[in-house]
Amino acid sequence: MNAAVPATRNGTPADATAFDVEAIRRDFPILHQTVNGKPLVYLDNAASSQRPKSVIEAISRYYENDHANVHRGVHTLSQRATDAYEGARETIRRFINARDTKEIVFVRGTTEAVNLVAQSFARTGFQPGDEILISALEHHANIVPWQLLREQIGAVLKVIPINEQGEVDFVEFEKLIGPRTRLLALAHVSNALGTIVPVEKFIKVAKQHGVPVLLDGAQAIPHTAVDVQALGCDFYCFSSHKMLGPTGMGVLYGKRELLEKMPPWQGGGDMILSVSFEKTTFNQLPWKFEAGTPHIAGAIGLATAIDYLEKIGMDRIAAYEHELLVYATERLSQLPGLRIVGTAPEKAAVVSFMLEGIHPHDIGTILDTEGVAIRTGHHCAMPVMDFFKIPATARASMSFYNTREEIDRLVTALEHTRQVLG
Repeated sequence: MNAAVPATRNGTPADATAFDVEAIRRDFPILHQTVNGKPLVYLDNAASSQRPKSVIEAISRYYENDHANVHRGVHTLSQRATDAYEGARETIRRFINARDTKEIVFVRGTTEAVNLVAQSFARTGFQPGDEILISALEHHANIVPWQLLREQIGAVLKVIPINEQGEVDFVEFEKLIGPRTRLLALAHVSNALGTIVPVEKFIKVAKQHGVPVLLDGAQAIPHTAVDVQALGCDFYCFSSHKMLGPTGMGVLYGKRELLEKMPPWQGGGDMILSVSFEKTTFNQLPWKFEAGTPHIAGAIGLATAIDYLEKIGMDRIAAYEHELLVYATERLSQLPGLRIVGTAPEKAAVVSFMLEGIHPHDIGTILDTEGVAIRTGHHCAMPVMDFFKIPATARASMSFYNTREEIDRLVTALEHTRQVLG
């Protein structure tokens, strides 16, 4: 993934000039409102994206016409719901180019996906002293599960440092990986800084050492084409709500040969073939990891969101968002006293920044009075803030339905903030 030169799968440069953002914006009802008397500018997409009408309507249609529990019913509604639910699994398989729908496990989100791998793959297979490598760039969801595992089995957590640009130090990674390394777990894209990690390089070295790789793809998959077979990763985790879909729904991709060996991490209905008081026989993949009634509408909504993204084209989305990033970086850099935190040459459309003398929370509060929604805080990445010796940042994160005019509104609102609080 290269943010500087977005390209199609055959290497042809993607064309962002024909991108009709105004037509796209008409598909998103929530964008057409006022907040505090001002037209809404929504720049908090790294936290959660908005939903197009097609996703909202697909969920409504399901509840209005087809709702029933899946897999266990012989009646028509159950069969319709099952077909839609399992059809969504196939849509996701195709979208990330997994080999088999058995490699697509439905979970609540990226956080649950990482925890599933930690508790099923790692806890049952690792020994005291075995090492897990993560980076200093990670979201808490890719830190805390491994800390819990450390307490449970005595595993060792090693951290690859980052540099002042917010890049993961590849040279130090090559020094840290070794004979006791059992897993490399990396963010594909940083939620706090927008850094695109060159995961292909890291995966290549990991494979030379026979080390499986988990990628947190929550911030990558909404913005660029992801091919898990081409990447060569063993696990890939992502969330629906960051890619136009419903909350409470996510995906764990895992290589079938690994998932087959992993025990269930939750017990209950639908993840079994038979149950007696003496013995339980577990279901096949992927259902052995999906205990209980699933988020059926969530799967349908996610599949519809993927259909919407594919109609636009992931390469065109990447190209347009890169233009927004370049424009936002140029405009914000012109503001006196503004410091951008995270200046890696390869970035997604995220700009974290500080405004001299003003706390980020105060920035966010004043911007809200101007109808501009951004995120402020540590972004569930407190070690990143500690590295830069700051308490928090203000973060503007863009999606393909944002415009240059909205970035101008952000800059004007920041100038107003300096007048009020500077």
